[in-house]
Amino acid sequence: MSRNPDEAEPAHGAAAASAPVSFEAHMLALLPSLRRYSRSLTRSDSEGEDLLQDCVEKALSSRAQWRGVNFKSWLYRIMTNLHLNQRRSLRRHPSVGIEEAEAMTAGGPGDPLEMKRLSLALEALPADARAVLMLVAVEGYGYREVAEMLEIPIGTVMSRLSRARQMLREQLAEENVIHLRRPR
Repeated sequence: MSRNPDEAEPAHGAAAASAPVSFEAHMLALLPSLRRYSRSLTRSDSEGEDLLQDCVEKALSSRAQWRGVNFKSWLYRIMTNLHLNQRRSLRRHPSVGIEEAEAMTAGGPGDPLEMKRLSLALEALPADARAVLMLVAVEGYGYREVAEMLEIPIGTVMSRLSRARQMLREQLAEENVIHLRRPR
């Protein structure tokens, strides 16, 4: 049973009892998590914003193609596909931008040095593992939701998450090791 695209999935909690949320309103509510995800994919604030804008534009122009299934998953799938297409295009036509040299910044409280270390460690993760880690650990999505968003089996989500966490632990532990030279 297909829903009207103007009647996106209802909100959670107290808002669930009210009227259906419009397509645009539901998309606006998801913008903060889409923005974080786009920045984690691109490793750049400005490229992340560009990817987010492309995703919103694509979703609005493709709203007739939305089949009434999980709206979040549909938007994350659009963003993931756009990012993969951009990466393929860059491989064919490489270019280097100023932003690529900057580390991904993270918002919120915390020691700036620790945040920088974490950002660099996240950047070192393979893109597929980083995407799963960000969706589960940062955005709080369940394994099944992430599997739908990325169109992969749940077992793959679990193994990528496990691998990402292990690699992150190893990388951060390595940074705390002081390498001493032996006296000669």
